[in-house]
Parts: sequence; C-alpha cells; structure tokens
Amino acid sequence: MITTNPPAARAGSYRVGDLDLNRIGYGAMQLAGPGVFGPPRDRAAAIEVLRTAVELGVNHIDTADAYGPYLTNEIIREALFPYGDHMHIVTKVGVVRDERGGWLPANSPESLRAQVHDNLRRLGLDVLDVVNLRTLAGIDDRVDVPDTLVPQFEALAELQQQGLIRHLGLSTVSLDQLAEAQQIAPVVCVQNFYNIANRADAAVLAATAEQHIAYVPYFPLGGFSPLQSDVLESVAKRLGATPTAVAQSWLLQHSPNILLIPGTSSVAHLRENIAGAALSLPPDAVAELDTI
Repeated sequence: MITTNPPAARAGSYRVGDLDLNRIGYGAMQLAGPGVFGPPRDRAAAIEVLRTAVELGVNHIDTADAYGPYLTNEIIREALFPYGDHMHIVTKVGVVRDERGGWLPANSPESLRAQVHDNLRRLGLDVLDVVNLRTLAGIDDRVDVPDTLVPQFEALAELQQQGLIRHLGLSTVSLDQLAEAQQIAPVVCVQNFYNIANRADAAVLAATAEQHIAYVPYFPLGGFSPLQSDVLESVAKRLGATPTAVAQSWLLQHSPNILLIPGTSSVAHLRENIAGAALSLPPDAVAELDTI
C-alpha cells in the first residue's frame, strides 16, 4: 500500500523529460552480492527492500544490468513487476563485468545496443524510461578526458527513435561532453560525483540546473577529509540526525534539480535513509556546511 504523502515524496519532485520523479529515489546497486557481484546473501530481503521503497513513496529506481551482473534487474522484476505507471526505472550502459567481477568498458555501438536489449528483457519492459550512457572516465579525471561520446550517444539516440528508450542521460561526464550529447539528442539527467566536500563538478551542476536537467550525485560522503567529516558530524549531532542524512539534505537544498538515489540492502537502513534525506536544514547549518 502506498500511503498519502509518503516520506520519499516530502522532498518534492522534479520533472525529468515527461516523468515526475520524487527527488528521493533508490539506488539498487547494493542489492547484488559483495562487490556488486553475484547473488545477494538474502534474496527475500532484497525483494523486501524494493517493495518497502515503493511503499515509502520511491518512484525512481536506479539500476544497471552490470550489477550482479544481471541479478539486480532480475530481482527488481521479481519484486515489482508489473510496475505500473507510477514507477520509473533508470538504467545505465557502457560497462560490463568479467567472470571475476571486474568492470570492463563496453561502449561500442553494437555493445550498447545489446546492453539495452538485455536490460529490456531482464526488467520485463518494452521501453526503458531512462538510459544513462556511462563514460569510461574515472570519477576524478572526467573533466580532463577529451574522448568524444558521439558514436555511443548516436547509437542510443537511434534506439530512442525506435521506441525502445524514452529518455537519455549521461554518467561521469564533463561539461563539454554534456554539450556534445545535447547536439545529438536531449539529455534529461546527469549522474556525476558531487557532494559537500567535492564540488569540482559545480559547472556541470549549474549547467544542468539552467537547462532543467536532473542532476543525480553519487558518493554523498565520498572523499571527505577528517576535518570535513568532523564538521559534518558536529552539525549532525546538533540536529539529532545522522551525517548521511545531513549530507543528503544539504544536496537537496543546494540545487532544486538534484535528485538522490541512496542505496542499501537493509529495510531499516532504507527507512533511515529516506526519512533522513527529507530533513530540512536550518540556515545556520547550511552556512556551516558550506564552509567545508
């Protein structure tokens, strides 16, 4: 049962293409086994997490066929199919797994087409709501990588024209790559590394906000120095909240186009994440966090 004004809806929603997504979603990466590889320790618990997320108002699940590989998408289908018009699934292509769980680039047009069809089949869908092209850049070197993404994005745009993809997005891209992709087809979302302590992607965030493109930051606590963590923990303690909740709330208040996809394999942690992300930070807390 979906309750009135559920927790995941309390931070509002954002228009992504023609989809209204609650700004607090769910990232399904942790539903796979250790290292995002192999089956979960408890498949029934993974299914319960997904169903609880929906009950809490999540209408935006982020996934990829590389998680598992394949297993996360299969669990999503088992837990939530048929999805209904209220549920939207965002997936990504561009990387695959080897037999030992390593992450391998797979960004030829032929491979991207195969990955899209694999996602469709395993999720049980005729059309994917959003497909993000994951570039081969690392988290910290995305701004310096000059590689073009034209052949890859053109391949996905062709699948969009065929009706297999509703909207297109990007993951781990520079400002130039975003502009390059926009010349081929509209981009509705960008997933990049950004948090209180790591704001190197501010130009991309500003560009997406100006163009009404959703921005989905990952690693909300990644790369913090001990001093920065101390400030975050001090604010959290003063507010009676967790550092994760404060960090996520700062992101939501920082820019209206930011969407969050906190992930977990625990129902208790899921409830904590969603409730915490809807926390409203007072101005003095925001000002203190801005100094990190």
